[in-house]
Amino acid sequence: MPGPGDRGGKKEKPKNAKGALLRILSYLAEYRIIVAILCLCALVGNAGNLLGPKFAGNAISEAAAGAGNVNFDRVIYYVKWMLVLYVGSNLLSFAVSLGMMRVSRKVARRMRNDVFDKLSRLPVGYFDRNQAGDIISRVSYDIDVICTSLSTDIVQIMTSFVTVAGSFIMMCSISLPLVLCMLITIPMAVFYTRSMGKKTRPRYAKRSAAYGRMNGFVEEMFSGQKTILAYAYEDGVCEQFNDINHAAADAYYEADRLGMTLGPTVGFINNLGLALIGLVGALLYNFRVVDLGEISSFVLYSRKFSGPINEIANIVNEIFSALAASERVFRLLDEPEEVQDIYDASVLCNVRGDVEMKEVSFGYVPGRTVLHNLSLTADAGKTIAIVGATGAGKTTIINLLMRFYDVDSGAITVDGHEIRSVTRDSLRRSYAMVLQDTWVFSGTIFDNIAYGKEGATMEEVVAAAKAAHIHSYITRLPKGYLTEISEDGGNISKGQKQLLTIARAMLYDTSMLILDEATSNVDTNTERKVQKAMRSLMQGKTCFVIAHRLSTIQNADKILVVDHGDVVEQGTHEELMLAKGAYYKLYASQFE
Repeated sequence: MPGPGDRGGKKEKPKNAKGALLRILSYLAEYRIIVAILCLCALVGNAGNLLGPKFAGNAISEAAAGAGNVNFDRVIYYVKWMLVLYVGSNLLSFAVSLGMMRVSRKVARRMRNDVFDKLSRLPVGYFDRNQAGDIISRVSYDIDVICTSLSTDIVQIMTSFVTVAGSFIMMCSISLPLVLCMLITIPMAVFYTRSMGKKTRPRYAKRSAAYGRMNGFVEEMFSGQKTILAYAYEDGVCEQFNDINHAAADAYYEADRLGMTLGPTVGFINNLGLALIGLVGALLYNFRVVDLGEISSFVLYSRKFSGPINEIANIVNEIFSALAASERVFRLLDEPEEVQDIYDASVLCNVRGDVEMKEVSFGYVPGRTVLHNLSLTADAGKTIAIVGATGAGKTTIINLLMRFYDVDSGAITVDGHEIRSVTRDSLRRSYAMVLQDTWVFSGTIFDNIAYGKEGATMEEVVAAAKAAHIHSYITRLPKGYLTEISEDGGNISKGQKQLLTIARAMLYDTSMLILDEATSNVDTNTERKVQKAMRSLMQGKTCFVIAHRLSTIQNADKILVVDHGDVVEQGTHEELMLAKGAYYKLYASQFE
């Protein structure tokens, strides 16, 4: 039983880190005034922190004057200013952190809205090619990574640069020889950080992709839990998950293994510089070039200088992780949407339901044609049944009628209008659809039946439910039509879900109807009642019915037998039975 981990094994690597960073920052443009104020507060707080070591050095110089010469008033004066500066700076830093958290939360909300809106505009083919779990991973995990980085890294990295620059200026004002000691180790730290960045960035991209595959596998296996239990395949699924989970854990370990070594290594390099400062500072003190207060201030500034470099090394890791995640999100946002309606596309209105396919050829993958020069005619108000073996192309015909995909060649017309010359919205609103794979959402039964018909009344919903033979079941529920359905209809049976979707289609006032094995999940007795009710409600509508159970389509006005993308037979049930061709064989195989 293959899982999602067996396909899509490509290793993702960031291709345009600068472009991704600019696009992330573009989301902050809406809040640029707030961010500017927060940055200003961070800079003011940073300036206070930079003055602290200067006052500390002055206090030490006063204290080092010797017994009887110490001016304690001056010492207390400097200490007070240190306390004021440090407390004020920390309060500003706290306020900046809270502010950036609020901004990042708003950015996350906007980014998720953009992704969700984009998903609603993507063609069906995108969802056919990509796992649901991987898409969910981009909406949740990847955006979380981006916005966590936004909430902390932008202000922090800016203030870190200010701290480094300010500390360097203050150190130069104290002692240039001691600054030279610092300059020996700085290039080592910078070179190491750059080289490690090149190694960690692709590993973070690999980690995001691995988590997407794992989420996809979990989502797919949970949705098929009953099938897994029925085939007693729990051990096999656990083994597959173990392999995928192991790969995700390895990707996480490989990314963090390098990332976690960056900070300590840079810290070690900085400590080498501190040891060198101590040695040279002692020599300078002996020659009376600097006093104890200046050495103390220099050491504090050197810590402030090296500390942000260490932080920048860690922040760089987080930024690389955010860039890898952002490229996955932006890759989704850059996916080609459904082909736009042509400039002068007309709106289908007052649709009669005359549908014609003229020598249509189509393939999901270039070079692999599914339909070959297929032609069919459906007159308004007629029922067209489409039958054939699995993979013959039945569902593909429906996909083309709804314009989920566009034909490679040929044309499809509705009331004489080529469907590419009309708006997609008006075309799809002309159809009601009931699929074999039922879909209900978390909400009341009323909401699920009324879905798609704005302003539907309770009377209309009840009438549709009665026609679908589910009204009596609904009235037996504690809250009737106001009963809440859990996510994906987990608290009702599959047959009841299908009846709800049939009621939904009956309520939707359209000229054309598509039924794809619409009664496959109801019992035979209910199926007869539903078929009878549907026939009366389908009067005057053009209906396309895909059916495997041929007993359900014997009254169809025309039956098309599709085989490997070709219509090999067409006619009424009686005509096709007399011909004793492909349809006769299909029918006989079901009733032997």
